Order: sequence, then C-alpha cells, then structure tokens
Amino acid sequence: MDYEYKNEAESPEDASRRTFFASATIFLGGLVSSVLGWNLIRYFISPIWNEEKGGFIPICSLGSLPKDQPFSIEYVQRVKDGWEIHEGRDSLWLVLGENGEITAFNKSCTHLGCPYRWDDNEKVFKCPCHTATFAKNGEVLSGPPPRSLDRFPVKVEHGIVLVKPETIIKEKE
Repeated sequence: MDYEYKNEAESPEDASRRTFFASATIFLGGLVSSVLGWNLIRYFISPIWNEEKGGFIPICSLGSLPKDQPFSIEYVQRVKDGWEIHEGRDSLWLVLGENGEITAFNKSCTHLGCPYRWDDNEKVFKCPCHTATFAKNGEVLSGPPPRSLDRFPVKVEHGIVLVKPETIIKEKE
C-alpha cells in the first residue's frame, strides 16, 4: 500500500477560522486567570486592608466607680487575628481620683508581670512575687520594679468608662 502525502495549502477561510479560535481561547483563558488570580490575591491580603485596631471598649458606668478607691474589674476583650476574632477575659484596675480623672492600670507588675492586688489597710498596690509596692497613682514605692505601673488610655462618653487595652502607656525607666 502506498500512501500519498498531499501537502495541500490551507484555504484562507480555514486559516482565519483557526486564528480566531486560538485568539478567543487565549483571551478567555487570560480573563478567567486574571479574575481568579485577583480574587485569590485579594483573599490573602484582605486582613491588611481591613486592619482594625481595637478601639475603646466599655468597661463600666462612671457612677459605679468608688471615689479615690482602686477598683478591679473584668472585661471581655476581642482581638482580631487575620480572619478570626479571639475572645478572652481580662482584668484591669480603675482609679477615680479626687479631681475626677480616671486612671486604668494594667493588672501586671512591671517587674515580672505578676498580678498585684490592692491592700486596703496600707492603701498601696502590692505584688506578691518580690514584695513590690506601688502608690495609688502607680508610682513605685519599694521593690525591684523598674518603672511605674503601665496604664491604658481612658475616656468617658455618656457616663460610660471606655478603655483601650491594646495600647499600653509605659512610663520611662
């Protein structure tokens, strides 16, 4: 059997049709790839665009604070980590001063992070880890802590005490 190879030239109609389908396939493939690619990139970098630093959270009513007496209070803190929101309980100390200013102290000692307590008899904060004592205004009275107690920003709106626990104000050492 002899097979004859015929090299017939394509007609111009076949060539333009093939070119059209090749171009259409490349265009549609590029369109689908760019749409999927953009959405994939946007998904992974969306936490950057939606970065919401925690703001002030309501802690208690202004009327519930005892005057010139430290007050320990627990609150629910929500922390956004990427796409997840983690919720946890935490606490802080609030002090309503004689002239009406409110101070919010971090609950951890500035020496090793131990939780301290208010001693009502001596009118000082006491840390049980290394016998550190702090005044009602947070200043170090004795012990090894390198600086005063850390504070949180506080504001009052409509009779509600709001604290921003993500922002710690540290005194200089």
